[in-house]
Amino acid sequence: MKVTKSNQELLLLLREGNQVAFYNIYERYCKRLYGFVLRYIKQEADAEEIVQEVFIKVWEARAKIDVYSSFESFLFTIAYNATISLFRKRVTEKKYLEHLMSLQQFENAPDVTNEIHFNELNERLHTLLNELTPRQKEIFQLSREDGLTHEEIAQKLNISVATVKKHISNTLAFLRSNMDSSLIVNALFVYLFL
Repeated sequence: MKVTKSNQELLLLLREGNQVAFYNIYERYCKRLYGFVLRYIKQEADAEEIVQEVFIKVWEARAKIDVYSSFESFLFTIAYNATISLFRKRVTEKKYLEHLMSLQQFENAPDVTNEIHFNELNERLHTLLNELTPRQKEIFQLSREDGLTHEEIAQKLNISVATVKKHISNTLAFLRSNMDSSLIVNALFVYLFL
């Protein structure tokens, strides 16, 4: 009879560099992580790549893993962040904008309807951005349009990294609370731009 080790036992072994423990953790979580990522990405190859990236990060951070806190929370947070990072990277690629359009699954609706919904949401986002303070808008654009890190923005504007993070957090909260949550594409748009 095979004895299944607990997460805590496996993590203790993993911290010591035990590859069998790492494999067991991978087997325990890879399918759930894949399903989680695929719900957002909708591309199997990208979902597989993110799952691999998550486990590479787990292996690299194995010595620092807190075996007494929620490993699942740690794992899914890495997966979520990797998913958002991929969306941000893809947003500049034309094929992903086309993919975004195709994901607006209005059954049997003509393409022009999809485009109208996409354009309405895009227009709504830009209207909301214009309601921000000049500083919030500047920081948001440097982050999302120019792709600068928090540190780079802080240096460029001669402010603290904490101030940059606070402005971005407030802006995201404002945008989320003012977007029409009934639109199917809204969630995708938030993931792409936020």
